[in-house]
Amino acid sequence: MLVAGLMSGTSTDGVDVVIVHLDGRPPSLRWKLVQHTYVPYTSTLRDAIFAAYRPDTGTVDHLCTLNFALGWAFGQAVLKALEDAALRPDQLDLIGSHGQTVWHTPVGPQSGTLQLGEPAVIAELTGVPVVSNFRTRDMAAGGQGAPLVAYVDTLLLTHSHRVRVAQNIGGIANLTYLPPDILAGDATQYPFAFDTGPGNMLIDYAANRASQGALSCDLDGALSAQGQINDGLLTELLALPYLSQSPPKTTGRELFGVQFGERVWRRATALGLKPVDIVTTLAALTARSIEQAYRDFLPLFPEEIIVSGGGAHNPTLMQLFGEYVAPARILSSDAVGIPVSVKEALAFAVLAYETWHHRPGNLPAATGAKRRVILGNITPV
Repeated sequence: MLVAGLMSGTSTDGVDVVIVHLDGRPPSLRWKLVQHTYVPYTSTLRDAIFAAYRPDTGTVDHLCTLNFALGWAFGQAVLKALEDAALRPDQLDLIGSHGQTVWHTPVGPQSGTLQLGEPAVIAELTGVPVVSNFRTRDMAAGGQGAPLVAYVDTLLLTHSHRVRVAQNIGGIANLTYLPPDILAGDATQYPFAFDTGPGNMLIDYAANRASQGALSCDLDGALSAQGQINDGLLTELLALPYLSQSPPKTTGRELFGVQFGERVWRRATALGLKPVDIVTTLAALTARSIEQAYRDFLPLFPEEIIVSGGGAHNPTLMQLFGEYVAPARILSSDAVGIPVSVKEALAFAVLAYETWHHRPGNLPAATGAKRRVILGNITPV
């Protein structure tokens, strides 16, 4: 099948579309990347999404309108990717759309998750069936609905004899622990995954404040390269309860979003930090919280760390991370055949393919679900 995968993450900058040729079935799944297209959100749509993140502005009428606006944006992004690949819509078999998460509360009596981007609009625009709403079935089965990429990481990135971690640094940072095949008979060694904590989300917020709105991220790590880490503030932030919480666990903007960023900025300013020092300290928080998660929760410290997501493009962040996790070898996912910016979109293409073939796509050891389940809702054409 020729499948498109769509991903818009917590960084809220735009949508990544991959078109991939998929054949076979796990564990002998064969894949070939055909196209990757990135379509940034317009400033108007991005502002509307950020309004949805706040309880005071995420009103029911706003969410309703935004759901359809995102559907149109996602459908147009698929058409752009097809055009870039010199393909017609009738050559595409299936679309997997993660949607834009606006709220995710994975545990407790009021648990739930909400991803917007109306699949009926995507299907109508493209004439292609859509698999969407992947997280809810896992949550119905007792899981946290995330991280779902773990199953695909296990399929594509497990090594024969090296302990690996697939580390994504998007808005939130998440890992998949990948024990080598040679330990498959060891009951203490199995793949699992969780969100370690903030990825680029707080760095982006601080970069926007430090640049007085000129930047939406720490472009090329330029701001964080200029500042100094404040050890006192870093120690305070590393004591956040989420970071010491045992997996399975997932998080998002409801914990590390704008409201949290505002509190950190006020605290840092009261401590006398310069704006660039705040950016650098938050980059150190991302790197250290990931390293801390390795030491606290992984059965074995990784020998290789395969990094994907926007954080892989930040040289300052990657330098700090490399220092903290030494002597582990850090590889860009490019080095193993998966371009840095496409892994999660690729994962949702694979998950849609599995759903279409009536096969489960979650990994209970990652999400905490009681059992493996078929994910998503299918919108036919």
